[in-house]
Amino acid sequence: MNSNSCLSTPPARAVSGPPWLGLSVLLLAGFVTIFDLFVVNVAIPSMQADLDANFAQIGFIVAGYELAFGVLLITGGRLGDLFGRRRLFVVGMAGFTLASALCGLAPSAGFLIGARVLQGLAAALLFPQVYASIRVNFDGDDSRRAFGLLGMTLGLAAIAGQVLGGWLVHADLFGLGWRSIFLINVPIGLFAIAAARCIPESRAPQRPALDWTGVALVSAGLALLLVPLIEGPGQGWPAWSVGALGVAAMLLVLFYRQQEQRRIAGRLPLVDMRLMAQRRFALGAVLVLLVYSTSSSFFLCFALLVQTGLGLDPFMAGSIFAPCSVGFVLASLAAPRLVARWGTRAIVAGAMVYAMSIGLLIAQVWMAGAELVPARLIPVLVVVGAGQGFIMTPLLNLVLGFVDEAQAGMASGVISTVQQVGAALGVAVVGILFSSALVVGDGAAQAGQYASAFVAGMFYNLGAALLVCILLLILARMQRSAD
Repeated sequence: MNSNSCLSTPPARAVSGPPWLGLSVLLLAGFVTIFDLFVVNVAIPSMQADLDANFAQIGFIVAGYELAFGVLLITGGRLGDLFGRRRLFVVGMAGFTLASALCGLAPSAGFLIGARVLQGLAAALLFPQVYASIRVNFDGDDSRRAFGLLGMTLGLAAIAGQVLGGWLVHADLFGLGWRSIFLINVPIGLFAIAAARCIPESRAPQRPALDWTGVALVSAGLALLLVPLIEGPGQGWPAWSVGALGVAAMLLVLFYRQQEQRRIAGRLPLVDMRLMAQRRFALGAVLVLLVYSTSSSFFLCFALLVQTGLGLDPFMAGSIFAPCSVGFVLASLAAPRLVARWGTRAIVAGAMVYAMSIGLLIAQVWMAGAELVPARLIPVLVVVGAGQGFIMTPLLNLVLGFVDEAQAGMASGVISTVQQVGAALGVAVVGILFSSALVVGDGAAQAGQYASAFVAGMFYNLGAALLVCILLLILARMQRSAD
């Protein structure tokens, strides 16, 4: 990027060379949105004490952000296509910064829940612009490197949410306690807004009116899908949760039909369903769903094991995740070069490493039981992180590479939504397995109970990782046929 590129707003293809400076701003935005998905976990006890929040309110403080984030992602991607991805980036970051300030200043649990929902809505406008801007501004090896950096950044954000979040709560800076995990976003957001001029503006070639009927159908359908997935397991799957899933299925079917009718009538739909009819993209979306379900559920299971089961404080519990970051960073940096040389086979190998590392982790925790020493898990945690880096980093680039540039915003919104649905699905399934094991092991010591529950929960991750290996082999065969 030349020295004057930050002072003008050229089209995406008019800049000289890859816009790496703009990429750094996009990565910063991706970091803070994912950081806020994970950082709340380590602050729950202090939030509950300070705001006198009950368990249900704490649940919605955690889930409100993820729900709003997942529900509006497709719409956020489409708005970027229509009105300009840099423009939506600025609007989303401004909303995210304001909502973060409101979270940090919240006087009550109800106020914090509302601010978290607002924060998630703003993140949904912001996050798809990160994917789409990288997709349209980078080609070939540059694209692989850019998505490699994005994958590494998002993985580090998840880990930093635990490590840095635990340190912030433990340090109690300026007497702010848990509020600092939100207020730290304010200076970061203001900087990102000022630096957004470095991002080349881009939009889809066609700019018709937004399909608000489609927005309403998909938003309501996804909300009714995600709410019971997140809240249902903790409440024993009451009747309302089962009913909500049924209504969600009907609304999503209506959404599919409405989008097809709109396309056939010659009007641009919110999601072109022919995108999902592309076998490689559809299979890639399933892979993203499975991989991200294992990531979120792993963080949840491990946090419960080391904090509640083994009694570590937030900072020490968060620090246990640090070894994952070492493996993740190294694998994320190596993955683009390996994929460039070996293609999809490199991702298959990464998935196999990931599955084996989960199996080793399960075996180690099962054998140690109540005598588990967290530090002894460090070697296998490094390998788990490496496995995640080898598969997550190149998978996004691979899947989004199956679509045309004109569909980049739409595809990025779909894939981002699939990530959140996958996260909710993984947490729901693991929550059922984890809680069931705790009931069964009621007579054992607490550490032993939680070790057994961790093993039970991680069996989902192991099964999902093995399924990912199989599906990647199928995708590799499809790639060879297409070539």
